[in-house]
Amino acid sequence: MHNGQYIFTRIMNLIPWEQFQSIVARYQGDYRVRHFRCSDYFRVMAFAQLTYRASLRDIVSCFQALPRKVYHMGIRSPISLNNLSQAARKRDWRIFADFAKILVDQAHVLYRNDENPVQLKTPVFALDSTTIDLCISLFFWAPFRKTKSAIKLHTLLNLQGNIPDFILISDGKMHDVNVLDKMIFVSGGYYVMDRGYWDFKRLYKIHQAKSFFVTRAKRNTKLTRQYSKKVDKTTGVQCVQIVVLTNLIRDTNYPEQFRRIRFYDVERNKRFGLLTNNMTLPAKTIADLYKSRWRGELFFKWIKQHLRIKVFYGTSENAVKSQIGIAICVYLIITILKKELKLSQSLYQILQILSLLQFEKIPIIQALNENFYRNNKTNSHKQLTLFDL
Repeated sequence: MHNGQYIFTRIMNLIPWEQFQSIVARYQGDYRVRHFRCSDYFRVMAFAQLTYRASLRDIVSCFQALPRKVYHMGIRSPISLNNLSQAARKRDWRIFADFAKILVDQAHVLYRNDENPVQLKTPVFALDSTTIDLCISLFFWAPFRKTKSAIKLHTLLNLQGNIPDFILISDGKMHDVNVLDKMIFVSGGYYVMDRGYWDFKRLYKIHQAKSFFVTRAKRNTKLTRQYSKKVDKTTGVQCVQIVVLTNLIRDTNYPEQFRRIRFYDVERNKRFGLLTNNMTLPAKTIADLYKSRWRGELFFKWIKQHLRIKVFYGTSENAVKSQIGIAICVYLIITILKKELKLSQSLYQILQILSLLQFEKIPIIQALNENFYRNNKTNSHKQLTLFDL
């Protein structure tokens, strides 16, 4: 007799399935599909992400070992290697990409009262990318170099809760700066980026959208200083200058003024030259904004270490993008779970605990409660000892 729900089922109940099915209908994901619909494929691949399965055969073997539990996990179709491989090729990856946007909106509602790293009332975004190397003989559709293929994961991370607001998957040859053409900028938002996004025409689009950017200056950039401002050098800020581009490129690229800030980081023993179009924030706050860009690096490091996005279950473009989209959905589900249950553990601890308890029939809050493990005594504590140590 089935008594209670598995933890995996409880996690899947957090998902707005009605909105998921509306996306499936939009892309005709279940058109002429008799078995193994998109919802079943999502559940199976989410289980593979949560438990860190190594391959499709590993996934099939895991479910074949527990055939009576598959139905109660919400999966209504038989799980076979053929079903999984066909679904990876044919289920449109845009279904999972659009569904991730719905989870992003759901996460924003939960994290709307959280503060960003520099305690600004306006949103702060970190724009960055990471490269995932691939085998050129298997992933020929993602050209990068002569000897290998690669894909790039471009991410705009909202630092209020570390929520990925925008994700673009491209081949390895796409330059980082081109992603600015595909973004919609939030008025009043701060966009922190490195020198890879250095392009004055695109930066001027951010300025025209009444948004602010903070980026690192290149040494060979020809700037003309108009005047300098007084600074408190005890804060690490060495100078603040109002600059413009040289006359040759000013009118066609960026006709407005910049603020150039030179900052010395004591911890790293390194000097930074920063450019921004914000003229009001303190220079130290601008430097702190640029420091917060490293949260994007930590986000990429986290998902690469704890989710399956470096080794793929399929070799087609659709399979790779689907797997990355579902991995991002799993990340968002964990962040939503952490906020809704008001958990004190880190995302890493939550994911590690859940990976071992997918088939337990206990409430999630009980499984993740530290007091449960401390006070959960077994019968062994009543056993008499034979020897005194």
